[in-house]
Amino acid sequence: MINTRVERARLYFRHRPSPVTLLSDPDCHTHGAFGVPRIEFIAEGSSQRPELLHRTSTEQFQAARINPTGELPGPTQPMETNTVLNAKDGLELDEVDKAIFANHATQLARHFLVDAAGIVRWTHIEARDGPESLCTFPTAAQIIAAAGSLAR
Repeated sequence: MINTRVERARLYFRHRPSPVTLLSDPDCHTHGAFGVPRIEFIAEGSSQRPELLHRTSTEQFQAARINPTGELPGPTQPMETNTVLNAKDGLELDEVDKAIFANHATQLARHFLVDAAGIVRWTHIEARDGPESLCTFPTAAQIIAAAGSLAR
């Protein structure tokens, strides 16, 4: 699942091809149905404790630095990474992209391999090790290897 419109996903995957079929879910309904978390920010002064992948303070999130594809000059703040990589690919956000970003900017990504019976057989969640692993996704080779191991 990718949380953008089909035509924007096609544009993105022209720059970053994928050998597997992805579905478009701009409203994140499927993300919710499959329990894919989104990052929630704890209000300043709140007694809530941070929870890996689900809840963080704005300060913790702002302090994270990533370079998920190795294309940046160095680790960069996660939201800035989006801007830099989009510019590098020549992708300008349109009004619908901006609305999706406003509503789902902190939606995490999860990859699933589902068998013919509808059973989830393999999964990979973004940022499972914390904010520093945001935007780190399985490679095509890793997905294909996972599918191959399930076929045995």
